[in-house]
Amino acid sequence: MTPTPVIAIFDIGKTNKKYFLFNEQYKIVFERSVKFNETKDDDGFACDDVKELRKWVEKGIQEILNLAQFEVRALNFSAYGASFVHIDTKGEPVGPLYNYLKPYPKILLDKFYKTYGGELLVSVATASPVLGNLNSGMQLYWLKYTKGSLFGRIQYSMHLPQYISFLVTGKAQSEITSLGCHTGLWDFVKNDYHQWVKAEGITDKLPPISPSDEVTEVIVNRKMVKVGPGLHDSSSALIPYRAGFKEPFVLISTGTWCISFNPFNKEPLTEEELQEGCVYYIGYDGEPVKASRLFSGNQHEQALEKLASHFNMTFDAYRDVTFNPALINHHSISSFSSRELNSFRSYNEAYHHLMYEIIEQQKKATTLILSNQKVSRIFVDGGFSKNTIYMQLLAAAFADMEVYAASISQASAIGAAMAIHAHWNKEPLWGNTMELTYYKPEMANL
Repeated sequence: MTPTPVIAIFDIGKTNKKYFLFNEQYKIVFERSVKFNETKDDDGFACDDVKELRKWVEKGIQEILNLAQFEVRALNFSAYGASFVHIDTKGEPVGPLYNYLKPYPKILLDKFYKTYGGELLVSVATASPVLGNLNSGMQLYWLKYTKGSLFGRIQYSMHLPQYISFLVTGKAQSEITSLGCHTGLWDFVKNDYHQWVKAEGITDKLPPISPSDEVTEVIVNRKMVKVGPGLHDSSSALIPYRAGFKEPFVLISTGTWCISFNPFNKEPLTEEELQEGCVYYIGYDGEPVKASRLFSGNQHEQALEKLASHFNMTFDAYRDVTFNPALINHHSISSFSSRELNSFRSYNEAYHHLMYEIIEQQKKATTLILSNQKVSRIFVDGGFSKNTIYMQLLAAAFADMEVYAASISQASAIGAAMAIHAHWNKEPLWGNTMELTYYKPEMANL
């Protein structure tokens, strides 16, 4: 039997780590998924275990290359952003994979912005609100001034997608979707590293920038494989939609973070937008994409644990809750987070109120990146696209627009495959087989 040509994609989220094989029609023909227990960094703060992650990637590559029914032509990677892996001259990790949720020292933050012209000036230039460790460039500044010995041992600092690629290729590289996601590193006006990065000697720690669609040919298990540089997962998730739709749209990519993308909004970020948390992402084609972010997936998960405990339900009991507009009384609605759980008559009522609060936040965040150019459709992918309560409430919140749940499974992984399509796939670039579910509002506008 002739082996099926495939591309292997490692898709590394904050919660779930997965790898897939896609055929030339971008159908999943093989997959694996795992969750890791977090470890502690050298300050005792929770973080991903870079050693376990490395073992898992290496073991996974061995597994897929030994599958006789597939011809693995290429490898690529998508992973969460705002996370650096630092390596020494031998290619070994230096220090832990610090968590972007780790609190940033206020004294150091104040020193940085005072030195480089103030929060507004730096934020506007780098399209990065002041986010502490979520601005990954600030992690390098922090290491320089608080862990000088560790900083001195670093030869290269790579964002997580590029580090995973490095494990296969041995090639240290930077890549623009990772550099351009609220890192504080990239000057969007000059289209180069910001002046502070050069002044602090950080550029010496950042490897050369490779094009997002470039591959490196390597021999693995006596097989030649073309390996991409890896992409930031949120930027990667946008690629299939750009391929499939030319009319203006907004994509809400949902997961731990829920990120609204408007690739058709080319207006500069305003001071107000920056203060509200809007950012620019850089797409794999090098073009900026205006976006807003919410930590809704994390908020949802934290609330589910409390609901399960209070109502003596399983963690995933929400999956059996059907949408009931009567459980949301506009005249008595109040914040879920400010109410005692015993004030709710049932799990279903409490869950509806939770989702109402999440959608109120989502409406505000998504509205921020709508431009004067008419956007008529909103696509939702990721976990919340399968949540009918989320989708119904979102449809009510944007009743003047068409709201769709997208059936694209694993959009960030598919995007990483599509980014290097020309190097492995002999078929035309797929872009029109996406299945969409339209949600008609069943209640009054939110």
